[in-house]
Amino acid sequence: MLIVEGLQAWTASEPSTEGGLEVASRATSDFLASAAALLARLPSRSRSNPEENEAREAIGERANAARERFLAVHAASLYEALTEGYAKPLRVEELVDKAASRVPFLVPSPSELASERLRKLPDKQGAEIAQGILIAHFLALPRAGRHLLEAMLRPLPESLERLPELERRGSVDLGPARVTRRGRAGVVELCNPSYLNAEDSATLGPTECAVDLVLMDDSVDVGVIRGGVVEHAGYANGRVFGSGLNLTHLYEGRLDFLFYIVRDLGYVNKIYRGLFTDARAAEWPAGEAEIAPTREQLFIAAVESLAVGGACQLLHVVDHVIATRGARLFLPARKEGIIPGASNLRLPRFVGDRAARQAILSGREWTAGEEDASLLCDEVVAPEEMERALDERIDALTSSGLVNAAANRRAIRIGEEPIEQFRQYMAQFARDQAYCHASTALVRNLEVHWRARKTAG
Repeated sequence: MLIVEGLQAWTASEPSTEGGLEVASRATSDFLASAAALLARLPSRSRSNPEENEAREAIGERANAARERFLAVHAASLYEALTEGYAKPLRVEELVDKAASRVPFLVPSPSELASERLRKLPDKQGAEIAQGILIAHFLALPRAGRHLLEAMLRPLPESLERLPELERRGSVDLGPARVTRRGRAGVVELCNPSYLNAEDSATLGPTECAVDLVLMDDSVDVGVIRGGVVEHAGYANGRVFGSGLNLTHLYEGRLDFLFYIVRDLGYVNKIYRGLFTDARAAEWPAGEAEIAPTREQLFIAAVESLAVGGACQLLHVVDHVIATRGARLFLPARKEGIIPGASNLRLPRFVGDRAARQAILSGREWTAGEEDASLLCDEVVAPEEMERALDERIDALTSSGLVNAAANRRAIRIGEEPIEQFRQYMAQFARDQAYCHASTALVRNLEVHWRARKTAG
């Protein structure tokens, strides 16, 4: 078979990592270009015979091993080059694009990603694993990792553009998310009604923008996260906090691997750690262990009906949870075959190690109002009482002033989750989640647990 003959010759040409960044980059890029050419000769995964699929796996393993070897030696130099000596903060999306240009085939180019996006999950080539490897190496470096975390905590350009609108009108409609002032509170509302407020590539940017706006608005002292009204007869056109990942988009191949990274380093971490700005950076001595003091606020979660997957993960980063009686709270990681964000790091702090393992590994659920759910919910109310409870909590948190609130929540956070611990966790998460996202197990799990239900979870 020609592909096997080409594979044997290619395997014998593995590149050296010796020399400087430029020399090693060229050698690695040439090797990976040959890998891409070999993969291009194979039919799609679903149309391949066992020998062709075995060849695909062998090529992928060798190529990713070459990426690992190159980055183990040159990740620090590459990050420094991409960020112009740490002078330019780059979001993770920008970093991978620049890396693809600087070292071709180290990670997929925008055009390669566009082609991969056209494939349904069962037919994807696994190109995004390379992104996870790159991000893992960058986050594993203390200086580069903290620089990247700080870049991801900066407000989005769109957020800066829309802030005057919020200040003038008291609300901003971002489509899949909206922001509304409610007294001294800023309410972030997730609006994906056709999918029970599931999260996907379309909701991610607007949600982060909405969180930015709440954190930047000087008229807002407390943030609120809640789900909008959904289009589902089973929920009587009521509100749903969130049903996790949009599994329809995931299976159809429309949910990129970077979604997981951008979500957890972006709006989720902003809720937890606040916004990082140049003004704040100037106040902080270089080399300190923690990220500079951020602009942050207390956050309330108003949980109605469901908090599944990513929605449940949000309960770990807010300061107060109000849930309607009977609301289901769970992490369907076992049935999906992916890592539930930073829940593996955070959930044990709330419910204990044993219950966290039961939730993540065995599908344990909590129901608001039952005794064991008290570790995840601060208040449980009847559905018709949510608005009153929310107003009372906002009033309680703002009426006595919030001078020390940010300092107190920062002190709690530094004690329970130092930034270095989060950086190291996310370095491992990036690599492992990339392999999960590209695995045949994920496809099988979705076909067994999702397609049979025909729902987004």
